[in-house]
Amino acid sequence: MDKLYSPATMAKIREKHGFRHSKSLGQNFLTDINIIDAIIEGSEIGSEDLVIEIGPGMGVLTAAAAEAAGRVIAVEIDRHLIPILKDTLAEYDNIEIINADIMKTDLTELIESNRQAGRVRIIGNLPYYITTPIVMKLLEERVPADSITIMMQKEVADRMKAEPGGKTYGALTVAVGFYCTVSHVANAPKEVFVPRPKVDSTVIRLDIREKPPVELINEKIFFETIKNGFGQRRKTLLNSLTGVQGLAKEQIGEALKSAGIDPKRRAETLSLKEFAELANSIVNTLKNR
Repeated sequence: MDKLYSPATMAKIREKHGFRHSKSLGQNFLTDINIIDAIIEGSEIGSEDLVIEIGPGMGVLTAAAAEAAGRVIAVEIDRHLIPILKDTLAEYDNIEIINADIMKTDLTELIESNRQAGRVRIIGNLPYYITTPIVMKLLEERVPADSITIMMQKEVADRMKAEPGGKTYGALTVAVGFYCTVSHVANAPKEVFVPRPKVDSTVIRLDIREKPPVELINEKIFFETIKNGFGQRRKTLLNSLTGVQGLAKEQIGEALKSAGIDPKRRAETLSLKEFAELANSIVNTLKNR
């Protein structure tokens, strides 16, 4: 379909199918071919790769991915978009459209049963309201993909790629950094979407690590340490971590000292490596109490 990404074409499709954008599903469709190309190029999709697309909308990015990939599986939650996708993507024989909620989909099973000879690339233009839950689902479930290239609210992207010490650095930064490396792909101003959102977007690529960059004794306690540390950002680590695994302030102080971390520091000043050392120290403190 000619220039599927153009607002005029989208308007015709909406009229033909009687489609209305859903505010509750956070639907904002991309209309800029340069950004579409940047996502495909940034994903480094190869001719033997399997692409999983989250939220294909009207199929703009799906069609571009199908041109580059071996196979594309597009997962769309809105049943009203399924007939539109079957229409706009009719010329492609390497696309499968699934009407499902990505948060309730077993992506590992989906990938393993459709794996191609090449790599697995996840792409998508994510709804703002559910970006972080989707990303963390993919990472925590250790979905067998090589990379995730996604459009998201600029503010969330800034948090994912932040450095220690800044206001945007937080639990999400550390968690994402544990599972993958983060790189910037493209900026997408609000003007390139239909309907137009209130904020700008950013495309980032997450390359999933083969193994974490730090050694952990207990992963659960590592993430609990991060959550508690950032849960009360203004407090010192000594105070914000008191109660982790039932440890008293004195014991947390011992764990901090053992890890070589000043108890007066705050969570946003700690690097991923320091969080790992602190979590391991907490585990050892638990063993010795």
